Amino acid sequence: MSNYFNPEIETMPVEEIKKLQSERLVEQVKHVYANVEFYRNRMDEAGVKPEDIKGIEDLHKLPFITKDDLRDQYPYGFLAVPLEDCVRIQSTSGTTGRRVVAFYTMEDVLIWDTCCARAIVAAGGTKDDVVHVSYGYGLFTGGPGLNGGSHMLGSLTLPMSSGNTDRQIQFMTDLGSTILCCTPSYAAYLGESINERGLKDQIHLKAGIFGAEAWTEEMRRGIEKSLGIKAYDIYGLTEISGPGVSFECSEQKGMHINEDHFIAEVIDPETGEVLPEGEKGELVFTCITKKAFPLLRYRTRDICVLSRKKCSCGRTHIRMSKPLGRSDDMMVVKGVNVFPSQIETVLLNNGYEANYQLIVDRKNNSDTISCDVEWLPDNPPKDIEDKTEREYLLVNKLKSMLGIAVKVKLVEPKSIPRSEGKAVRIIDKRDLFEESALK
Repeated sequence: MSNYFNPEIETMPVEEIKKLQSERLVEQVKHVYANVEFYRNRMDEAGVKPEDIKGIEDLHKLPFITKDDLRDQYPYGFLAVPLEDCVRIQSTSGTTGRRVVAFYTMEDVLIWDTCCARAIVAAGGTKDDVVHVSYGYGLFTGGPGLNGGSHMLGSLTLPMSSGNTDRQIQFMTDLGSTILCCTPSYAAYLGESINERGLKDQIHLKAGIFGAEAWTEEMRRGIEKSLGIKAYDIYGLTEISGPGVSFECSEQKGMHINEDHFIAEVIDPETGEVLPEGEKGELVFTCITKKAFPLLRYRTRDICVLSRKKCSCGRTHIRMSKPLGRSDDMMVVKGVNVFPSQIETVLLNNGYEANYQLIVDRKNNSDTISCDVEWLPDNPPKDIEDKTEREYLLVNKLKSMLGIAVKVKLVEPKSIPRSEGKAVRIIDKRDLFEESALK
C-alpha cells in the first residue's frame, strides 16, 4: 500500500487539522501567486498579497473563483506547473459552455487516489474486496477516481465503465463483486435488472458507493433493498479533483471532507458572506495540496450545511450534508425555487420508483411544469378513473411541497428511458425557446 494512504490523518484532533490546513494554505497561496497570472491579477485587484495570508483565519481575504473563470482561461490559464510535469487531464462535459480541463501531476493523482481509497474503506472495503467500477471512464472523473482508489487500497478492481448491463451482471456473479461504484440511477437500474432475472441470490455485493448526481434518502433505501447492500454517498467535482473530496461513513449522516487536502466554507450565495457552521449556503472549496490545477475559494454552486458534530466512526474531519440543490441549476418556475430532489422525495414517499422525468415549458409567457412517472408493474391503475385519482393525489402532494401546481402523468413501466450514466431528469424547453429566440 502506498505511503500516501495514512488513515491516522482522518482521526487527528481538530486543532491539528486546522494547523495543517493553515500551513498548507500559506504555501499554496504563494504557489499560485507566483505561477498563475490570473490569480496574481485577481489578488492584486483585491489588494491581497501572499504575505497577508498567515493561516485559515485569513482565507476570507482571497477572492472567489467561478466556473466562468475556468472557462474563460481554457485550456492553460490556471495551470500552475510546467506542462511537462503533468501526467493527466480530466474534463467536464461542456454541456453548459466551454469545457473545463483540470491538470494533474503524478503527486496530484496519488492524492486523489488516496481520497477515493478512504471512501472505499469508509464503506467497509479492504484489500480483499472486489471493487466493481461502473462509472464512466475517460475524461469523466468517476471511473478513474474509484479505479485509482481501489488500486491504492489493493483491492481487485473491475474497470467495467458504464453500459452493457448484461455484462455487468455476468461479471458480478462470476467474479464475486462486493463493492459497486456507479451513479445512483444506474444502481437502481442494475437492482431492477438483477431482480427481474432472478439473480439476486447470486450477487455478493455488500456495499455501494454512489455519486455524480442528486439522490434522496428514499432512493437510497430503495437501492439498498433491491441490491441487498448498504449505500454510501460520495462527492466531488472535476474542477477540484473528482470523486473523493468527501464521502460517507457507516453513520450515513453527512460526508466527511478530506480536510488535509481541501478547506470547505459555506457562504451566502447572494452576498458572499461566510456563514457559521450549521447554516445552509453555497459550498466553497480551496485546494491546499493540488499543484497542477489548484483552485482557491472555488464556488461549487452546491447548497449544503457543514457540521463538526462528533461522529461515531471516529473520523474528525468536518462533514457536509448531501447537497440540498444547486444555486445554478435550481429551477425557477413561476417565481418559485424548485429543486428536482423535492419532487423525487414526494414520488418516492408515495410508493413510486425513481424513474421519472420533469418537463418545464413556457406557454403564453407563463411557465409550466409537468412530471411523467411510471406506475409500479405490480400495481397498475385499474381503469382511467383510478389513474386520474392517483395523478390528482400526486398533484396535491407536489403542490404542498412546492407551493405551485405540477401536472402529473402516470405512464407505463419502462416507458421512461433508463440511464446507464447520469439520469436525464429534467427537460427544460424554456432554454430551447430562449436560445432559438436569440438566433
